[in-house]
Amino acid sequence: MQHINKILLPFILILLLGSCISSPYYQKEYTIPGNKWSYENMPSFKFEVTDTTSLYNLQFLIRHTDAYPYSNIWLMLYTKQPGDTTFSKTRIEIPLAEPGGKWLGRGMGEIWEHRMPISQEGDTTMLRKAGMWEIKLGQTMRINPLPEVLQVGLRVEERTKS
Repeated sequence: MQHINKILLPFILILLLGSCISSPYYQKEYTIPGNKWSYENMPSFKFEVTDTTSLYNLQFLIRHTDAYPYSNIWLMLYTKQPGDTTFSKTRIEIPLAEPGGKWLGRGMGEIWEHRMPISQEGDTTMLRKAGMWEIKLGQTMRINPLPEVLQVGLRVEERTKS
């Protein structure tokens, strides 16, 4: 019986801990060719919204090397709401490092990964129209192509209703 408990207890703990991790409503990453993100490369993300009463966390995902030459990244965020034919655009700055130079994300060796909020309305955005949304991301830094960028992506998390 004691042997079964030694096997069963870790399994139960893994199940309980795994259920606490929230899964995204939507998430997709794109690999940047040659690790150099050019102005012309604008990854596109399409996702459907059905619940317009929920709040959503929109997050920019970036994976870069330790040799990335800046402490931030400037992005152009192009958004097309359901039923629209044109994109609205917003320029935003995403900090990637503290003023002292320490990266804000998680690192493993020379690779750093960040999941940073991109909402202009605080932590959350309400996606008020049901249907297919499209968001494109473009880098607007001073150099083109932007070196040492491995992947970029978008994560949309639905906030739990309290």
